[in-house]
Amino acid sequence: MRAVQVVTTTGPADIVVQEVPDPTPGPEEVLVEVHAVGVSFPDLLLSRGEYQLRPDPPFTLGVDYAGVVVSGPGFEPGQRVAGVGGYGGAAELVAGHRDSVFALPDSITFEEAVALPMNYLTALFALDERGGVRPGETVLVHGAAGGVGTATLQVARGLGARTIAVVSTDEKAAFAKAAGADETVLFDGFKDAVAGLTGGKGVDVVLDVVGGSAFTDSLRSLAPQGRLLVVGFAAGEGIPEVKVNRLLLNNIDVRGVGWGAYAFVRPGYLQEQWTQLVPMIESGAVKPPVGKVYPLEEFGQALLDMDARAALGKLVVSVR
Repeated sequence: MRAVQVVTTTGPADIVVQEVPDPTPGPEEVLVEVHAVGVSFPDLLLSRGEYQLRPDPPFTLGVDYAGVVVSGPGFEPGQRVAGVGGYGGAAELVAGHRDSVFALPDSITFEEAVALPMNYLTALFALDERGGVRPGETVLVHGAAGGVGTATLQVARGLGARTIAVVSTDEKAAFAKAAGADETVLFDGFKDAVAGLTGGKGVDVVLDVVGGSAFTDSLRSLAPQGRLLVVGFAAGEGIPEVKVNRLLLNNIDVRGVGWGAYAFVRPGYLQEQWTQLVPMIESGAVKPPVGKVYPLEEFGQALLDMDARAALGKLVVSVR
């Protein structure tokens, strides 16, 4: 079968598509004929040898995948599914553990489905498990036109929250609005804009995938008892530091969001999350916006485009 492989950890430009042996599923694994693969930030880090998982080359990229079941426990052959793993999904066949393979509602396409596992379950974990978001609260979302950002906007809506999207351009503002944001503000001057939108009160939750120079103003944008959720550092400006007296004076929290480290060591947790997400899909609150779709041979180019922050929504690679 064909697979997208890292043969040397020198970055996306050196990714290759080559023939590898078909997987042999274990007793708890589901064999999936893959139709689409999501392009994710961990793929970029894996291609450079910079991720916390460091498999020995050659290895196959691909975190999120979608397709139809060939065989496996708990599923019927031909059933439409999405799946998620640390890597290995960007191939014509994947063997995934039954806990990390999910039955798809009929309303979701394969291209939309590959946005769901990592991005949307991360957003759900962040907002519900770590952020304790309640109906009527306001959530500020950095990087709101990207994959995790749009997922957060939609999951927050599914939880009954109001959302404010922070974006870098007017084009991305329009995209975030179409994805479900209640309000949008530009990154430059976002603190003052948020104060205006909230009558000076601030927001209850900030989800931050950017880090860098945004961090201090994000803390200043929190209402009393607000929570800043740290998901990543896409700005590439180094890891921000917290002056804890600010937390004390305003009764605010900074909380880490490590979905994978939490979810993959708790049997059944991913399926519990999926059960919570499905009604949001069926209601229309969750409808992943798909960005560009690439052929399998252009997986490396898709990573380069994501790294250049040119992505709107989820970038997808078509396998079949």
